Amino acid sequence: MRLVIARCSVDYAGRLSAHLPTATRLILVKADGSVSIHADDRAYKPLNWMSPPCSLKEADGVWTVVNKGGEKLIITLDEVLHDSSHELGVDPGLIKDGVEAHLQELLADRMEVLGEGWTLIRREYPTAIGPVDILCRDSTGATVAVEIKRRGEIDGVEQLTRYLELLNRDPLLAPVKGVFAAQEIKPQARVLATDRGIGCVVLDYDGLRGIEDDKLKLF
Repeated sequence: MRLVIARCSVDYAGRLSAHLPTATRLILVKADGSVSIHADDRAYKPLNWMSPPCSLKEADGVWTVVNKGGEKLIITLDEVLHDSSHELGVDPGLIKDGVEAHLQELLADRMEVLGEGWTLIRREYPTAIGPVDILCRDSTGATVAVEIKRRGEIDGVEQLTRYLELLNRDPLLAPVKGVFAAQEIKPQARVLATDRGIGCVVLDYDGLRGIEDDKLKLF
């Protein structure tokens, strides 16, 4: 990962246009090819970004990032305050506790609770950045990646987003939709998931175990 702190302005040219006036910002260039621009006043969402695959061309004081659709992110650097690169390696992802592991097992055995006609492809589907909890198909045959948490927070949505970006590069799987499943989903996580087109499912652990009636709720 490359981290650059610079006084810069940013222009996006694509389906819409956007301009960020000159200010001091953090620019992240990740190994997957993504480029994102961050301010110091928000927890997780960048001011602007370009998802992979994309190319970065550096000229004198100007970076041009172009994605496969021809959209451009033009970063004009007035002053570079910091520029460093770090090898992070493969991230193992968030480690599941016993309840999360059991939820995954129960849901894989009862795919019908997600919808009639849903079928399992594989649990712990391997990717270069870690395993997807459940990969399945819905009643239309579309591929769906399911991320399972005991408590659904923003970091879980971010994790699923990374999986979806990677899985959608595979022509044998794409298009891949996402479902974020948890016993409890925090409001901020639900808002972020909805904004990214990810479905949310609230799981009843006892219901899945057959102790109580099935109370799974799909939103």
